[in-house]
Amino acid sequence: MLRVIVAGVFGKMGLEIVRQVREEPEMTLVGAFERPDHPRVGEEVVDGVTVAGSLEEVIEKGDVFIDFTHHTASVMHLHVAEKHRKRAVVGTTGFTPSELDEIQQIGRKIPMVVAPNMSVGVNLLFKLVKEAAEVLGPAYDIEIVEAHHRLKKDAPSGTAMRLGEILARTAKNAGLEEVGVFSRQGMIGARSDREIGIQTVRAGDIVGEHTVLFAGPGERVELTHRAHNRSNFAAGAVKAALWLSHQPVGLYDMQDVLGLK
Repeated sequence: MLRVIVAGVFGKMGLEIVRQVREEPEMTLVGAFERPDHPRVGEEVVDGVTVAGSLEEVIEKGDVFIDFTHHTASVMHLHVAEKHRKRAVVGTTGFTPSELDEIQQIGRKIPMVVAPNMSVGVNLLFKLVKEAAEVLGPAYDIEIVEAHHRLKKDAPSGTAMRLGEILARTAKNAGLEEVGVFSRQGMIGARSDREIGIQTVRAGDIVGEHTVLFAGPGERVELTHRAHNRSNFAAGAVKAALWLSHQPVGLYDMQDVLGLK
């Protein structure tokens, strides 16, 4: 039985992960925590599980923790997991380059899955856009359009950035920092052959939509993923935690979990 701890338990993702962990016969919820100043610290989230004010308070109870919180908090939580030699599944986005370097270092000490999107469908999209770029080649212009709810804090989304990184490597033999174009305004002139556009929409309660557009001579190919609710992200995290329980030390992503590499 895999013993699970959930971070940010009273957030929308936290509550959904708790629900799915409790429904998974190979898992048991043994801990949950929020930030220390959260007004609901000390409450029971389910019978027998009281919400702690930090991961340190509950880390020894579990085998793995699942985290969809904030990038700075997630890095701190990973350091706690490293100290106690526990496994981690992190779906947080918005990590800075220096935080990503820290994550790489921690991944040499503990088994962990870190992915900007835990959805099975989105991870299939990562594979499909790579294959499409290989077939269509440099004659096709590439644009990424992502849409999320009005409260999302980071832009572009982590998923859009991962799509951009895949496409930059595959179609342009470059890093996204070299070819990514994140806004257009005014007399910008003709589009260059090298650029990959990434456009952001923030509106209403959109859970998450990502479209990759390949536009070439006389035709256009579009690959789109739309999330209808957050349950698919939580399901992916649960799948990742179960998979990770049998893996050696290393930094993995959902492509590893799903066998898509």
